[in-house]
Amino acid sequence: MSKGAGKRIVVIGAGMVGASLAYHLASKGANVTVVEAGEIACGVTATSFAWINTSHSAPDPIAPLRRAAISEFRRLERELPDLHIHWTGALCYGAGTDEALPASAHASRATQVPRARVAELEPTLRHPPEHALFKAEEGALDAVQATHVLIAGARAHGAKVLTQTRVRGFRTLNDQVTGVDTSTGMLEVDVVVLAAGTAIQALTGLLGLPVPIQASPSVFIRYAATPGCVHTLISNAVMEVRQSADGGLLAAEDYLGDGPHNQPLAIARRTAKAIHSELEGVGSLEPHTACVGLRPIAVDGLPVIGYLPSIGGAYVCTMHPGVALAAVVGRLASEQIMGDAACDLLLPCQPGRFF
Repeated sequence: MSKGAGKRIVVIGAGMVGASLAYHLASKGANVTVVEAGEIACGVTATSFAWINTSHSAPDPIAPLRRAAISEFRRLERELPDLHIHWTGALCYGAGTDEALPASAHASRATQVPRARVAELEPTLRHPPEHALFKAEEGALDAVQATHVLIAGARAHGAKVLTQTRVRGFRTLNDQVTGVDTSTGMLEVDVVVLAAGTAIQALTGLLGLPVPIQASPSVFIRYAATPGCVHTLISNAVMEVRQSADGGLLAAEDYLGDGPHNQPLAIARRTAKAIHSELEGVGSLEPHTACVGLRPIAVDGLPVIGYLPSIGGAYVCTMHPGVALAAVVGRLASEQIMGDAACDLLLPCQPGRFF
């Protein structure tokens, strides 16, 4: 047990990040309550492409944090047998993909493979490129299922989960948060952890320290498809696709505006044509889901992880990509909260940089 065992902690938000925090905190002996305005994984987690991808364009102040992402998910797999991660590897080629990044930007091991190897990895490709970047360590998961597994793990360690419960405000005493006022009553706290995605700006505003979080839209698409269309995760100049365990084909696209030609369903149909042009034997691709997800991204693009300045007991945790970093941040942030010791990997992420 941690030296902070018994600490009363309320985690606001039951997406993947909040669930990871709840699991890690509860496993260290904290008295955890998760408060969620909707249902578990009902926010941006439900629209995540969920690529466990450690690459980023240089320079990257959080490169060490990204480098730890894969090993931390491997650890979670050992701790939570119901967590299913598909380590298919990622195949990237063409402008605008990870292949175009400098070698220093790849946190996971990546190798350049020739056309023959590309064709072995993805036999349905109509026109395999002359070469591609293959990152065998990377994978993906079902973010909703993973969130439920983490919440179940937190509950197994005694955590309580309150869904359909809204946060109305905070009670403070001598510049310390002592309570969270919810639609079902007041919760006594030693620490409140704000992991509510795009709602964090409003929540921190209630404490007089609004953290500048922007809602960055992206388009998430799920198609009914023939199993075996895609074996890895393909990221090329015209599409970003992977196949889920249930056979569905998942795609991620940029948000292009709210005009009629850029509605999610219209983008899904254009993406289906692009997939048909790239892959053989995919059959009819009918969009099962086409929606916009709002990713929480700070104005400087970096995660926001740490205690708010000038008020005690208020910890913020939000980032993009939230799914990819959820495992490592869940562990490191929980250690910081339970031990109240700074973590070097999280220093670039401190909320104090905005104040």
